[in-house]
Amino acid sequence: MRIAATSIPGAYLVTPEQLPDERGAFWEGMRADQLEKVLGEPFVPRQISYSVSRRNTLRGIHTVAIPPGQVKYVSCVRGALRDIIVDLRIGSPTFGRHHVCTLDASSGRSLYIPEGVGHGFVALGDDTCICYVMSTVYEPGTQIDIDPFDPELALPWELTEEPLMSPKDRAAPGLAQALAAGVLPRWHQETQ
Repeated sequence: MRIAATSIPGAYLVTPEQLPDERGAFWEGMRADQLEKVLGEPFVPRQISYSVSRRNTLRGIHTVAIPPGQVKYVSCVRGALRDIIVDLRIGSPTFGRHHVCTLDASSGRSLYIPEGVGHGFVALGDDTCICYVMSTVYEPGTQIDIDPFDPELALPWELTEEPLMSPKDRAAPGLAQALAAGVLPRWHQETQ
């Protein structure tokens, strides 16, 4: 398993070593011991969730307030998606910047997303399923939503048509509004 740093501090792209044979393939989707070596701290899952999306569905940008905070380890278990993370941590050297990657079921790649980093994706095909392994359980009222089309962020969704979105995501504030409202998390370099 290769664990490579992304352009966002504390976020990693995890690429498994696949063992193919005539039956198909096998790989380890997550190794807590290998993540811990890179992170310097344990990643302890507290909740696993899935979402299934039609082609051209856009979900995000989402993070969780600190506290409680929430680390996410996301994998595409069916289909493919264009995944974008955005550093929403005030004081981070990459505040407001993003990292883009493609996650698909055939590659087995996963993305480790630290607390305070926003996450969103667009489904590239029908019946795309993403798995979220999270460090905390869902707590109502702690989610932070950011407009995925905020011109200040200029996220490269590469859409060719109007996406399917929830009313909540369509109404999400831009980065400047969230910053002014005081809802964004702070960067804590000693934990990154």
